[in-house]
Amino acid sequence: MVPVIALVGRPNVGKSTMFNRLTRTRDAIVGDLSGLTRDRQYGEAKWKGRSYILIDTGGISGDEHGMDEKMAEQSLMAIEEADVVLFLVDAKAGYTAADQMIGEHLRKRNKRSFVIANKIDNIDENLARAEFSPMGLGDAIPVAGAHGRGVSQMLDIVLQGLTWDEDEEAAAAEGEEDEEVAEGEEAKRIPGPSEKDGIKIAIIGRPNVGKSTLVNRMLGEDRVIVYDQPGTTRDSIYIPFERNEEKYTLIDTAGVRKRGKIHEEVEKFSVVKTLQAIKDANVVIFVMDAREGVVDHDLNLLGFALESGRAMVIALNKWDGMTPGERDYVKIELERRLFFVDFADIHFISALHGTGVGNLYASVQNAFKSAVTRWPTSRLTQILEDAVSDHAPPMVNGRRIKLRYAHLGGANPPLIVIHGNQVEAVPKSYVRYLENTYRRVLKLVGTPIRIEFKGSDNPYEHIKNKLTDRQVNKKRRLMSHHKKADKKRRDKKR
Repeated sequence: MVPVIALVGRPNVGKSTMFNRLTRTRDAIVGDLSGLTRDRQYGEAKWKGRSYILIDTGGISGDEHGMDEKMAEQSLMAIEEADVVLFLVDAKAGYTAADQMIGEHLRKRNKRSFVIANKIDNIDENLARAEFSPMGLGDAIPVAGAHGRGVSQMLDIVLQGLTWDEDEEAAAAEGEEDEEVAEGEEAKRIPGPSEKDGIKIAIIGRPNVGKSTLVNRMLGEDRVIVYDQPGTTRDSIYIPFERNEEKYTLIDTAGVRKRGKIHEEVEKFSVVKTLQAIKDANVVIFVMDAREGVVDHDLNLLGFALESGRAMVIALNKWDGMTPGERDYVKIELERRLFFVDFADIHFISALHGTGVGNLYASVQNAFKSAVTRWPTSRLTQILEDAVSDHAPPMVNGRRIKLRYAHLGGANPPLIVIHGNQVEAVPKSYVRYLENTYRRVLKLVGTPIRIEFKGSDNPYEHIKNKLTDRQVNKKRRLMSHHKKADKKRRDKKR
């Protein structure tokens, strides 16, 4: 088993900074504001050849109301899941009533816990230990998470006595140690979840369209915070799970508003994380509010997903409770305004009640398969020849555009490279014709397709240029000769 370690504490004590330090990522949003972390954030970390799971949580203050109460519930759930709890306290702020409340809860739960006195810059370590000793959780371990000071010593103490599986122990015995999190070391960026975690599905859309509700419904548990307020989700949360023996990774993202309405610095970071999640995903489920219909900002966000080349499924949420007339109007608007993503499956769902949510998986599977399937050059060339035979490209300057053969240039999204002559003159309408032909013949669903043209070089181009230069020089000599002859004739007349 891989040990699970939870980071808990009151707001703004440095939990997310510590999370980024230990996982060597920048997955958690960090800032000089309290309450930035809201949902549980999971990450994989290693120390001296042994892996463990780290959970970042929102702050607990003891007087939560509304959304803060749901944040605290997420933190308490993380404590229950963890094998070890790192209870972070602020050494500069000192011992507070909220710290006392969290300490009492940990003692009642009988969890293996360590008090981590963070932010000990310019503070005597012995004083920090003494101040937090009344908690009854042992001596506080002094660290400075932002700079890495004391983190290595902390990990040696915390991970001592935990059990790993045989493979992890063997790796550790062979000395396969990771780089130490040294003082002053900058956090290193590592890739997101790998393909071993299955299809990565990003849930995107405007604020308050029901993305987090949909994530919880697909998981079958209250994994992320759902609250009747736009902007509840601030970070991109990666959640691996299995369904019918198929592996998936759900990515819950923050809602993206119009650029002119984004004023808070935190929201700007959230938007960046959402756009990164789109690029990191294999398939995007684009969620819209059926009662609001298709708005202009939906089209902007859809355009970004298309430019990123992501396979796509569209979900119209809050479909329950609408009258037949309202539903007919929404369907007409979808056909009119979403014609550029007519390859994507559209589902009418209710994330709150679960209606139609199960049907999303088949579309996700089909879209992913279409995006990553590879075809031989012979197959793609045959489709090109048949398409040209049915509808030849137009003439350019009296010459026919010749498309010779095609091959696969990449996947996710599929890139088809076509070689020929005068390909720079192929009109956009003919490109769309080829895209639709490949999509129909190859039965591509849910993924954009890109076509790239490459012209063949003319081996006699340099000879042509030389002949042209020769002709120009001959013309110049003739003009010079005619000028001299004209001058002689004028001189004779005089």
